[in-house]
Amino acid sequence: MNTNTIDKLAHSLGRRDEVPNQELANAIVQCTNNEAVRELVKNLHHKSKDIQNDCIKVIYEIGTLKPEMIADFSSELINLLDSKNNRLQWGAMTALNAITAIKPEAIYNALPKIIATADQGSVITNDHCVGIMIKLCGVKEYNESVFSLLNERLLKSSDNQLPMYAENAFHVVNTKNKVAFVKTLTSRIRGIEKESKRSRIEKVIRKVNKM
Repeated sequence: MNTNTIDKLAHSLGRRDEVPNQELANAIVQCTNNEAVRELVKNLHHKSKDIQNDCIKVIYEIGTLKPEMIADFSSELINLLDSKNNRLQWGAMTALNAITAIKPEAIYNALPKIIATADQGSVITNDHCVGIMIKLCGVKEYNESVFSLLNERLLKSSDNQLPMYAENAFHVVNTKNKVAFVKTLTSRIRGIEKESKRSRIEKVIRKVNKM
């Protein structure tokens, strides 16, 4: 890796916070430093786990700011879903969510692996899996097949996450899938104890019924 770049990673600076990594991502984006991105991707397999973790953090921060800068590395990010390093796994999912709109075909083809990873993953991993699905539903040729998978995800998602998922998914509901969507949310409401969460889901249902 470019010495100047690796020296600016949090671990290299002896820092335990993420500010240096965020600043590095901003600097790379501001000058469109594609070489730095390539070096970050290369060092996702660095012998130091701390360097790996810093690299994926910078990569998905870049993806948030300027996704086209990391879009060409979709295959490398997909491969990271098999990593035993949980930080790399959910960091890769975060980055994939950022580039879904740019690389929908590659992400769609990787959906079985993405879903399998989310099934075994953290809350963050699941959040980004749902985010990926919602973005893919926005692509006409994938809407029907992916919405079915999204609906399955809503059926088994945690009570805490379901209101947010329902609110975000509303934007890809259409006349063909709205009945199934409402049926899923209605079936889930019964098991949710917290009134504020039920209220949010009921609000989504009302909005769908007005479509």
